Amino acid sequence: MIDASLVHCKEYEINDKNERIVIAEAPARLNLLGEFGQYSSGIVLACAVNRSLKVAVSARKDNSLRFFTAETLEHKRVTIFNTAYKREDRWANHVKLAVHLFAKKGFAPHGMNFTITGNIPQNIGFASSSAVEVAAALALRRFYNAQVSDKELIASLNEHHKEFYENEDKLSDFLVMMNARKDSFLLINEAARSITKIKTPFPKYKILVLDSRVPFFSAQDELRIRRDDLERGFALLSKKHKAQSFKDFIGANMSELLAGIEDEVRRRSLHVIQELERMSALEPALQEGDLATISAGIFHSHEGLRDLYEVSCPEIDWLVKRAQETEGVLGARLTGNGFGGCVYVIIQPDKMQAYLDKMEDYERIFGFHPNIYELTPSPAAKVVQK
Repeated sequence: MIDASLVHCKEYEINDKNERIVIAEAPARLNLLGEFGQYSSGIVLACAVNRSLKVAVSARKDNSLRFFTAETLEHKRVTIFNTAYKREDRWANHVKLAVHLFAKKGFAPHGMNFTITGNIPQNIGFASSSAVEVAAALALRRFYNAQVSDKELIASLNEHHKEFYENEDKLSDFLVMMNARKDSFLLINEAARSITKIKTPFPKYKILVLDSRVPFFSAQDELRIRRDDLERGFALLSKKHKAQSFKDFIGANMSELLAGIEDEVRRRSLHVIQELERMSALEPALQEGDLATISAGIFHSHEGLRDLYEVSCPEIDWLVKRAQETEGVLGARLTGNGFGGCVYVIIQPDKMQAYLDKMEDYERIFGFHPNIYELTPSPAAKVVQK
């Protein structure tokens, strides 16, 4: 990764070696199970991975906020009195969110320079925008020497993200990025804000992520429809069985509860309930190293995303199916928003080439070759220069 401090100094013509530059780094996030549940009350299995980005911040002598992203060489500029969300500010909004957060906490805003550098692939489900928000918030916490706990910072980030982005919830992203550990997975209970850290039960396996390179046409609109279906499904089910969240339907007679509910709403709701049941079975399996249960849970989860939640596509299903047919594969599943995007594959190292050789057929059938990343569970976000 390029040197964030050098890039920042060059961009803003900082020549004084005593100039204070604070830099924080946040990792990419990989979701493995559960990410399509209810906002703020689901259970998610995820980890941070060894792709990251950094946000550098330094003071200015005027009242402007200047933003630079090294990846695309783009610039944005606003005043310290204009930190609200603006559509035209695009990627800079994620940094502005952190500025807005600390202004709301009473820290006097003043002119600042920001630089974003990193190697997280964009728009394929690695939560790069959440990583910007976390890195910017950590950098500003150190910049202001603010006495704000990690717990308070996570809650504030999610609150302000929902304010900026029309109630879009990113709680699990923030919990993962702030609590990750090397070679560990996190089981996130969003309602309780509890985190179970699980040492990888398959240390001899590799994690591959394959970007199908299918563009996300109307993915956000489709996901919004599915969220609406879940809200309607929960409201209808709650009339038959008192509940605070979908977790309260685990073990209930779903044939009876779902009777009379329109088909799409029924299927979306059934996927979330079945996923929660899988997560309940997988927690002890992960802790005990029960690879057979882990494997079945991952593959069944993809089937639910394909057949019930309907966020998969032919390219994604092809990649999962070929993995399922390959010796030495523990599991494979869609990850990210769906409608394209990525598949993760957990595979024995000596069997990787056999699976990758099948990508020639993928290119022949679909017209392009997937981008492939080898990832490992990695540590949490941190300040790297203060």
